[in-house]
Amino acid sequence: MPIINRVADFHSEITGWRRELHQIPEISFDVPKTAARVADLLKSFGVDEVVTGMAKNGVVGVIKGRGPGKTIGLRSDMDALPINERTGKPYASQTPGKMHACGHDGHMAMLLGAAKYLAETRNFDGTAVVIFQPAEEGDEGGRVMVEEGLMERFGIEEVYGMHNMPDLAAGSFQIRAGGFMASSDYFTIEIEGAGGHAAKPHKGVDPVLIAAQTITALQSIASRNVNPLRSAVVSVTMIKAGDAFNVIPQKVTLTGTARALDEAVRGTIESRISEIARGIAGAMGGTADVYYRRGCPVTTNTVRETAFAASIARGVSGGDRVEDNADASMGAEDFSFMLQARPGAMIFLGNGPTAGLHADTYDFNDEIIPTGVSYWVKLMEGASAAE
Repeated sequence: MPIINRVADFHSEITGWRRELHQIPEISFDVPKTAARVADLLKSFGVDEVVTGMAKNGVVGVIKGRGPGKTIGLRSDMDALPINERTGKPYASQTPGKMHACGHDGHMAMLLGAAKYLAETRNFDGTAVVIFQPAEEGDEGGRVMVEEGLMERFGIEEVYGMHNMPDLAAGSFQIRAGGFMASSDYFTIEIEGAGGHAAKPHKGVDPVLIAAQTITALQSIASRNVNPLRSAVVSVTMIKAGDAFNVIPQKVTLTGTARALDEAVRGTIESRISEIARGIAGAMGGTADVYYRRGCPVTTNTVRETAFAASIARGVSGGDRVEDNADASMGAEDFSFMLQARPGAMIFLGNGPTAGLHADTYDFNDEIIPTGVSYWVKLMEGASAAE
């Protein structure tokens, strides 16, 4: 595996940064300690410019190459999750109820390693813009950075992201052009009936029964309204109803998520949720109010940039360890907002047979750090060679 020798030399140093960041997990936009440490490290590397405060606590570093060329954004997420860690590691979270359970600590460490190498060698043309983004976990920090002028301020022409993936062989890569990760939308359905005594259901309108019929019918969207060759997910994840065993409640609230890999399917899901909920409630004598909020769009990798990223990955890990037409994921990523603003690609890096993302026993695999750092470095160096 052609890992860059200099990167291998400071593998242990990068691992140290990763484990340090792992111990100070912070949530959403509120990541001041993490941001301060990232900014301090970037300054110590001698990057040309360090900008803080985008999207509250985002950090951006600018590294100029040896001559003119493209300006390319390399993005890492920063935030942790509201989870109590159970790894038992000596470097486990020092903050109860907060944990780096998605590998953002590893993502930051790998991009920091790449920044150190690029600032040290300057063996590329153009400009590398390293982006450390808060609030990936549901609060759309990527959207906020884009809205605050990230691309225009730094002149970014292409943008790339990388995420670790448990159960994918350590150090291998997956990528595909087009929809690679799903859109992520949120819905709430408020069903109202006529509550009353549970022993006399005929005297009222039971919203629990309406809710049950609605939950079942919502599954017909994927099976009967969407082409079987395309992907759709509608999941009801919360049900709130009643306070007593012998009382039919007045209201039931359903909450859930909807996922798709293209905008046409996304639109179908949105319209059908409303039609089904209101139709069933009306047919059974109740009413339904539907609140639908669009979150992250589809993470859409552009064709040229996907092919380029795959070629870089093959140069790092070998052709047999890079799947360039991988299955898409129904998980979502707010990197999608950056890909709406500029061409680029998200790639998955195998974390090996570890606990799954968002599990309280998950831990980033430090052995893949040289692979990830080498990918970032060779992507930047390869972009100038491809000019």
